[in-house]
Amino acid sequence: MITRRAGLLGSLAAVLPRSGFAQPVPVTMMIGSAAGSGLDRIGRAFATRLQSHASQLAIGIRNLPGEGGWTMLSALASASPSVSVFGWISVPTLVARMIDRDDPNLMQRLQLVGRVQREPVAFVSPASDPVDSVQDIIRRAADDADAVPLATPQAGSPSHLAALRLQALAQTRLNIVTFPSASAAAQAVLAGNVSAAALGLSDVIEAIRDGRLSAIGIAARRRFGLLPDTPVLNEAGIPLSAFISRGVAVPAGTPIDHVAQLAVALRAVAADEAFQAEAQEKGYLLAWKDGASWLADAQAERAILAKLWETDPWLSSSGGAG
Repeated sequence: MITRRAGLLGSLAAVLPRSGFAQPVPVTMMIGSAAGSGLDRIGRAFATRLQSHASQLAIGIRNLPGEGGWTMLSALASASPSVSVFGWISVPTLVARMIDRDDPNLMQRLQLVGRVQREPVAFVSPASDPVDSVQDIIRRAADDADAVPLATPQAGSPSHLAALRLQALAQTRLNIVTFPSASAAAQAVLAGNVSAAALGLSDVIEAIRDGRLSAIGIAARRRFGLLPDTPVLNEAGIPLSAFISRGVAVPAGTPIDHVAQLAVALRAVAADEAFQAEAQEKGYLLAWKDGASWLADAQAERAILAKLWETDPWLSSSGGAG
């Protein structure tokens, strides 16, 4: 009987270059942030799981930080189409860089293979002196724009974009304070130096669970399974859904059979029950979506951010990736 794993490995072996010594094929996974960053840690955990489901590959990591992830994305888009390279990418990072780096053809030079992970943006406050709710932030800002400093990571990061979208929906100027990284923004809210913060759930889940931070809202349309008691913004009439989706892209023109078999491996990773438990512990969910569907999501998000850019552009000097 041929198992799913055996069938996957056989299929990968059929499309990957063969060596006379039957050695695993070297493949480079590009990550658009520095080693040790949150995105890097999440990406390396994914690569380890992918390796376990595709032993015909020998996956190496290449960190290409800079310009909010655009350095890596542009390098991936410029790479020769082959079976030897793929990128660990995030949306909305991809579409935001197309806008703020004036690179409208970037998505056409890439092929999205599939989404593997989904993580919401959470709004948090110090547990010792919590803000009542996201609505409270908006009400207080309407009276005094500086009343509630709201920390986010660097300008143009997914969490910063979520805060700007909240500001646009509220039609009230918020006191958004950017920090060099997610960890710096998290430390600021933990120390009580700011009243609240917008961050990816993985950046704050541990502090929420141990009671150092209060979760005051999730940017989603319905309650999120990892924090089922935390209200979502949509319940209070704020239709903001802000998720960070992560997955794999390859250079446009990569052989179609390789893309198809890589997608099979990604689906296996997303269905890995042990990895699902690990992901939930760290604050995100495994959620498979094929490349075409993920591309449609990215294009819809691009339209939202392009409109935001016209009225409230984020800083073009954004550093690191979300």
